Amino acid sequence: MLTEKIKIKPFKFKKKNKNIFRFITELLSNNSELISSLGKGYKNEYNFHKLVGKHNKQNVRVFGIGGSSLGAKAIYFFLKKKIKKKFYFIKNFGEIFSFKKNEKYLDLVVSKSGNTLETIVNLNLHNKPKNKKIFITENKASYLSTLAKNLKYEIIHHNDFISGRFSVLSETGMFPAELMGFKSSNFRRLNDLIKNKKILNSLVTNVTAMMNYSKKNYNSIIINYDQNAISLFEWYQQLVAESLGKKNKGILPIISNMPKDNHSVMQYYLDGKKNNFYTFFFSKSSSTNKINNSNILEKSHSYLKGLSLNKIIKKQFDATEKVFLSKNLPFRSFVVSKRDEVTLGQLFCYFMLETILLGRALGVDPYNQPAVELIKTETKKNFYKK
Repeated sequence: MLTEKIKIKPFKFKKKNKNIFRFITELLSNNSELISSLGKGYKNEYNFHKLVGKHNKQNVRVFGIGGSSLGAKAIYFFLKKKIKKKFYFIKNFGEIFSFKKNEKYLDLVVSKSGNTLETIVNLNLHNKPKNKKIFITENKASYLSTLAKNLKYEIIHHNDFISGRFSVLSETGMFPAELMGFKSSNFRRLNDLIKNKKILNSLVTNVTAMMNYSKKNYNSIIINYDQNAISLFEWYQQLVAESLGKKNKGILPIISNMPKDNHSVMQYYLDGKKNNFYTFFFSKSSSTNKINNSNILEKSHSYLKGLSLNKIIKKQFDATEKVFLSKNLPFRSFVVSKRDEVTLGQLFCYFMLETILLGRALGVDPYNQPAVELIKTETKKNFYKK
């Protein structure tokens, strides 16, 4: 059991890298802004009610890409049943939205650098001048900070020392979470993890196993049995790939959504090349959706009668785990028994700690992304070519 609400089965990996324990101690003792943001002692650099005021009931449009919006999007879809307003995440080029002409939205514009091309373009394409606008960006000269100053928009300062993909529990993710109606302190669950020896042992086992699989050039496949967790694993995908993919090293996470992928790529996972390791994920649901229509239920499938959709999915999950075990394929699994802010916060903290420790174990800096910066630089040059 990882926590009261999350059950984890670590990789079946006998050897533990003792250096990982030392890395954990060093990481938790360095008092960095990032580690601070995972705990309840972190103070948000904004006054929520003063910033939002009468606009708190409006639907929200979030302009941002990558780490600027993936965390907030993960929160929104994982906890969507608890949220009363609509959120629209405007991130990529060419996305189609049907915004009501006369409806006013609260526009949240997020870019750490303040110069993100996609965010600037989308803000211009979808601008509604009368909307309340709040910017989250670093406290330095940039396109967004200049625009906010000239048009007198509100600014929340993005923490300089926390990169986008690690910023979900700082202002970048917690301000949108508060707009959704949640308390940011409920997500900051670092203490839940570090005070529990079983959790720390699972971290060491998983990091040791994943480090070894990485050295064998294995891919990381997410076997996801929760449709509301797709955005969570999009966040996780960036976290792992961008943090660890350096110096010809790293781990490539691939999201495989079930049961759809049982009918496409599962054959490869089971009988193809043995160059993957797997993370199973399932969340229990309180859904009352049950199979009750006896008119179209044949006797051969009468065992389905009265079962909820969530229970049917869990039976598939259990069966798939059993087959993977019989095939001796490397996997770990997470089963969430309650979907709430605390659970999601524990998952955020666990995956971020795991990724930082993997970076240390692999000898790469998990906080930068130098190769991506090359594309940004070359793209900017192209706009000035005659």
